[in-house]
Amino acid sequence: MMRAPSAQPANAAAWAFVRGARTAVGSVFFYVLLGNYLGLGALAHEFHFSFWWLSLSTLLVWAAPAQVILISTLGTASLVEVALAVTLTSLRFLPMVASIVPLLRAPGVRQRDLLLPMHVTAISVWVEGTRLLPAQPRAERVAFYNGLGLGLMSAALIGGGAGFFLAARLPPLLAASLLFFTPLALLMSTSRNARTLLDQLAFAFGLLVAPVVAALNLGLDLMWTGLIAGTLAYAVNWVREGRR
Repeated sequence: MMRAPSAQPANAAAWAFVRGARTAVGSVFFYVLLGNYLGLGALAHEFHFSFWWLSLSTLLVWAAPAQVILISTLGTASLVEVALAVTLTSLRFLPMVASIVPLLRAPGVRQRDLLLPMHVTAISVWVEGTRLLPAQPRAERVAFYNGLGLGLMSAALIGGGAGFFLAARLPPLLAASLLFFTPLALLMSTSRNARTLLDQLAFAFGLLVAPVVAALNLGLDLMWTGLIAGTLAYAVNWVREGRR
């Protein structure tokens, strides 16, 4: 009996998705996300958000810095200010999506097939996808990338849930220590990825500006720190390049 023409591609796509999910579990980013979202879960509990709200924000926002801003400012700033801050922190995903889409395009891949890959794109997924996609058959890349992205997102959901419930049950001192996971993970990740002089200047200025912004109690500390430090870094780098 002849096999239906669509059976083999569908089966191949399913196995590609499984390969992507298995790759995610074996990636170092899976465990980095577990630790990162452990602290984020504790932060959500501290600000009296529910577990389901935290999980939904992870599924919809899928960006730890943006979620930190969302959780820490939602009760103290206007919705417009919060939306602006979250949007600005998420603009960095635009060039990532633009660079990953050409790797995913193939004959038969429709525009709507790229919606989920674009949504699951985060720094961890983009780094692993850029490294691994060229070795995958082009027809299976979308399924593989979806499995990779959702696999890494599951680490965030697991870590966030664990942090949330641990913060509710641990002694206050140990529960408070969970709150340091998120800023520590973000600090280490940023310092590791600061390869160019411009990145290093922005990181250094950020460390100097952050305490000042916090002391001034302006609100939206992360957004103002990023804007001021990034602008200073760009200005210094621009002057340096101009003198060459």
